[in-house]
Amino acid sequence: MNLPSFSTTLHISTGSSQMSSKMITMSRITSSSSSPPPVKTSITSQPTSLPIRTVPGSYGLPLIGPFIDRLNYAWFQGSEDFFRKRIEKNQSTVFRTNVPPSFPFFLANPNVVAVLDCKSFAHMFDMEVVEKKDILVGDFMPSTKFTGDRRVCAYLDTAEPQHEQIKNFTMDILKRSSTIMIPTLTTLLDTMFDTIESQLPSGPVNYLVPIQKFNFSFLSRVIAGADPENSPDMAANGYIRMDRWLAVQLLPTVPITAFQPLVEIFLHSFPYPHFLVSNDYNKLYEFIEKEGKDVISRGQTEFNLTKEDTIHNLLFTLGFNAFGGFSIFLPSLLSALGSADRRIQENLRQEVREKTGSGLTFRAVNEMELIQSFVYETLRLNPPVPLQYGRARKDFNLSSHDSVFNIKKGELLCGFQPLVMKDPEIFDDPESFIADRFMNKGKELLTYLYWSNGPQNGTPSASNKQCAGKDFVTLTASMFLAHLLMRYDSVTIADGSFSGLEKAKQ
Repeated sequence: MNLPSFSTTLHISTGSSQMSSKMITMSRITSSSSSPPPVKTSITSQPTSLPIRTVPGSYGLPLIGPFIDRLNYAWFQGSEDFFRKRIEKNQSTVFRTNVPPSFPFFLANPNVVAVLDCKSFAHMFDMEVVEKKDILVGDFMPSTKFTGDRRVCAYLDTAEPQHEQIKNFTMDILKRSSTIMIPTLTTLLDTMFDTIESQLPSGPVNYLVPIQKFNFSFLSRVIAGADPENSPDMAANGYIRMDRWLAVQLLPTVPITAFQPLVEIFLHSFPYPHFLVSNDYNKLYEFIEKEGKDVISRGQTEFNLTKEDTIHNLLFTLGFNAFGGFSIFLPSLLSALGSADRRIQENLRQEVREKTGSGLTFRAVNEMELIQSFVYETLRLNPPVPLQYGRARKDFNLSSHDSVFNIKKGELLCGFQPLVMKDPEIFDDPESFIADRFMNKGKELLTYLYWSNGPQNGTPSASNKQCAGKDFVTLTASMFLAHLLMRYDSVTIADGSFSGLEKAKQ
């Protein structure tokens, strides 16, 4: 994507998406006073000959094994502990297990081979050995009725002809968005923060809903060229309609430890019919059809897509990929800022103000190395898409740091990124949030930052499944953070809320 520089190229959601209000969790947030932790090179310096090992682990008895794993994953242990305990049990970061959804009313096969270190996980970016057909959220695929009876781009494998058309269309949309990106973002953020400031005298202000409103308006304008203000319904309810459409598709796959066993009985036991949100989706479709005419026309004339294919894929990019991902990522970014000590926040603020003497520009953001590193570190510890999947296109040998495993054609690989991105062979002090981890020599670690279904220093293209909006995401997050620190001399954040905002002195 040819945005004005910024290291690389919205499929924020090329894997599953969790529409929870999860906040970033970390053991501590630090910033080194001299340089980031040393870069480990073990992933590239392993001996060429590793021992061949049978993939450990088990799927258990039919029905019973998947059911027990489902309860552990979604209830008794939670997703991260579920995978951690199996790493310990199998003494391997590669093993067999089951992931939801499963028994009783899903046809999906829950059997997966988990790949939980950087080296084994990276095989999922190799389109010669892995395919991505219909595995966005594993073997379970929500009905295509949610997307106009179409398999949108996220469900297409790179070998399918329409994948190239749609991905090129998506990358073109994001490239063109750079012309209105900064003024749109700053205007909408000023409106959002004005509203939050007006409510602060009454107590802390939760930022989840304000961010969702911002996300919907910002993304609709820059991606689809559609202004929600032209539609009273979309201005008031667009983000709610998008939330409902996403939730009904994804609830069967989202671990929820609270309100059990009711969640397992009523939310995780069957897929939901599309008619529950058909009105929401139809309203969103009509909004894009009416307000996004220019973008739709380009899809038809420049990329040979039908009007219907253009709108449905545009809606998926806007809603599932962008809105869904940012609704998780921006709160994580704020939570990280709130957890950081005053020194880190002040260092970030100082960098922002040094680089924005003439205002917020792409050039200024490109020079904010600490801001960018802070964004990357947030993505490392809390990737908006925690799970990635890939199905073996053929028999092949998969390597971890210490072993080689034979993978059979058709087997489903599953990577849980919050653990992969804490690989101690790659990241020093991996459990800690280190604000300047990716600065200076630490930039080499971008090779192993995989949040976008590919390395951060990789290039999205029609021949791979890397996030088309990889640069759009990191650039938007950096501008969001920079705007906040330009506007306020002090920001106090706790428990998903702003509790204090001290306006910058003029």
